[in-house]
Amino acid sequence: MSQLLLATEADISTRHLSFVESGRALPSREMVMHLAERLDVPLRARNALLVAAGYAPLFRERPLSDPQLSAAREAVELVLKGHEPYPALAIDRHWTIVATNHALAPLLSGASPELLKPPVNALRLSLHPQGIAASIINWHAWREHVLARLQRQIDVSGDDTLSALRDELAGYPAPPDADASMPDDAVLNQIAVPLRLRTPLGVLSFFSTTTVFGTPVDVTLSELAIEAFFPADQQTAAALREFAEHQRG
Repeated sequence: MSQLLLATEADISTRHLSFVESGRALPSREMVMHLAERLDVPLRARNALLVAAGYAPLFRERPLSDPQLSAAREAVELVLKGHEPYPALAIDRHWTIVATNHALAPLLSGASPELLKPPVNALRLSLHPQGIAASIINWHAWREHVLARLQRQIDVSGDDTLSALRDELAGYPAPPDADASMPDDAVLNQIAVPLRLRTPLGVLSFFSTTTVFGTPVDVTLSELAIEAFFPADQQTAAALREFAEHQRG
């Protein structure tokens, strides 16, 4: 965004914005928040901006286990449970898994126990040679999707941990039998990149959605997301329903 466009969006003069940007003028607390809002700056970075301008952080960061976040925890558990018999997981800003539902288990059957020891990183688990990479039929397409999505997060946040994770994932070798061709489900590919897996339940195919908290004022909640996987074909849906019924006994 150009300085002129930001000034127009924020309804301030380009001269004042230029002085703020160059350090010739100290912005008020309200101005810092006003500009951060127009730039859609993440809450963690807004706190950093406030500190850099000489003000106290505004947004609290509490662990998800904090009693004051109990309603949020219950909401996450409700969404995960309600998504069954289809798999879903909750992740933090670095893709660390903080909660899952029972339907995720069949997808992880081929992963090394070492990679399943907390803290578990969802992206590392999907592309690591000892994770579920060998089970992903369209590994090349999924890898491209994962790296592109991770890069978008890095572009927004400038997070060093995410940058290191991207470099790590990019260095993983392809599984020996990885299919470099495009997936067969071309119609689905027009709207989403599928995840196609070999599992004990057979070949399962998914597309995913991401759910976040609306208008959060806590850093932890602002960085929490739920990845929900939906069946991309009837075979997948039927296999997961049958698995859930078997689990219920």
